[in-house]
Amino acid sequence: MRRILCLHGHGTSADIFQAQTASFRAKLGPDYSFDFVNAPHPSPGAPGIEAIFRNSTTYTWYTHPTPEAICAAHDWVITYTREHGPYEAVCCFSQGCALASTLALYHAHNSPPIEPLPFRAAIFICGGVPLPALADLGLPVSPRAHEINRSTGALLQATAGRLSTFAADPKQIQRGVGLWDHLVESPDLLVRDPARRPDRQDVFGLDFTQFPAWATIRIPTVHIYGSKDPRWPAGIQLAEFCPDRVEYDHGGGHDIPRTTGVSTKIASLVEQVLRRVGEE
Repeated sequence: MRRILCLHGHGTSADIFQAQTASFRAKLGPDYSFDFVNAPHPSPGAPGIEAIFRNSTTYTWYTHPTPEAICAAHDWVITYTREHGPYEAVCCFSQGCALASTLALYHAHNSPPIEPLPFRAAIFICGGVPLPALADLGLPVSPRAHEINRSTGALLQATAGRLSTFAADPKQIQRGVGLWDHLVESPDLLVRDPARRPDRQDVFGLDFTQFPAWATIRIPTVHIYGSKDPRWPAGIQLAEFCPDRVEYDHGGGHDIPRTTGVSTKIASLVEQVLRRVGEE
């Protein structure tokens, strides 16, 4: 059995993440087992989440992205995996990616590590790395990186919040127009260029050529993101920390599209990375 630990995003839950991933998981065989867990802290729902998952209890891995709070979340996950593991991989969304990626980076920094990482591969969906954690690790974070992080985060919240508006007044929904489409129609809103990879000297304010050799995530990774996602720059930053990676742009926003084509592709990437670690 190929066991995968699943870490949900901020202001959602294990049940919500299970629903969000149902389409691509249905295309995987019975030898895949997904363990969805709730974060330790109750939290208000993420913007717009109530419009889709009504009356859900929601959680967060940390309420503020301070190094202390992030490391406390690391301890929680490590304790959980000791009791319920082992896991071959972690599958995570948004804040779950922030948690798993920083766990791997702190693990790389603390060399030699006390124990191995609690997963051997990672599937990052709409992820990013919290800048306060990078600064805590001694990595240079420019003012531009902080500004891009602030502006893209605000745009994400505003756009996701439109779900509640549409739920309250369905007449505002335009046939054939998705939640994230207006961002592409207004190019000045999005900080991204999916057709061009940023130079490693300036990955949205991070200069990877100045980072020490240890600052890498040394397990096989899959990076799934959407070109309409305001947080697309954070997803590219996360990918640059991972030399052994495969990337896939699903073309949507800060979500997991459930179309057949996208679901089939994600399932194939999960199979690919799990096959890799199974051969090691």
